[in-house]
Amino acid sequence: MAAPHWNEALEDRPSLAYETGIWLTATGVVFTMLGVAAIVEPWIAGLAVMVLVGWLLVAGSMAHLISAFAGGVGHAIWQTTIGLAYGAAGVWFLKHPSMTLGAFTLLLAAVLIVESAFEFYAYIWQREEHGSHWLLLNAVLTMMLAGLIWLRWPGTSAWAIGTLVGLNLLTTGFTRLMIGGAAYRIGRLTA
Repeated sequence: MAAPHWNEALEDRPSLAYETGIWLTATGVVFTMLGVAAIVEPWIAGLAVMVLVGWLLVAGSMAHLISAFAGGVGHAIWQTTIGLAYGAAGVWFLKHPSMTLGAFTLLLAAVLIVESAFEFYAYIWQREEHGSHWLLLNAVLTMMLAGLIWLRWPGTSAWAIGTLVGLNLLTTGFTRLMIGGAAYRIGRLTA
């Protein structure tokens, strides 16, 4: 027996659909506002991402150092080494966020070049399939974005990471608004 579709489950409990719609809409508004703020001030958003990465590295460092006590000598040496490396990187990110933003931007360009190559390769293998032209378009646009970031680096460090994070937050917010609105309508129609 197949599981019910999500909208059938919500139709059985209209209050759940209504409440879910309200929460998704509220979080959608927050994500959208954060996305607009990141697009308006991409440098600040990029620095915030670097600070977040720094704290995540520090937390990872502590986790590795704690886990060093869970095994033998070889395990302890390995976990301590990794923990110290994570800690050093985390402190570096926290002390020099603009410098790490530049390095991250260059890494982003390299990742986009690799992605573009894979998309083009996928297009070559699937070019006879219906809709395969979208793979080619994606490969070309991704390569153009990578080239724009790479050729204008380090000047692109001021906008690339923050703008892309902002666009992600904006699309996440828009998606939650649309899904929240649909769930809200289901709740109102079935109540």
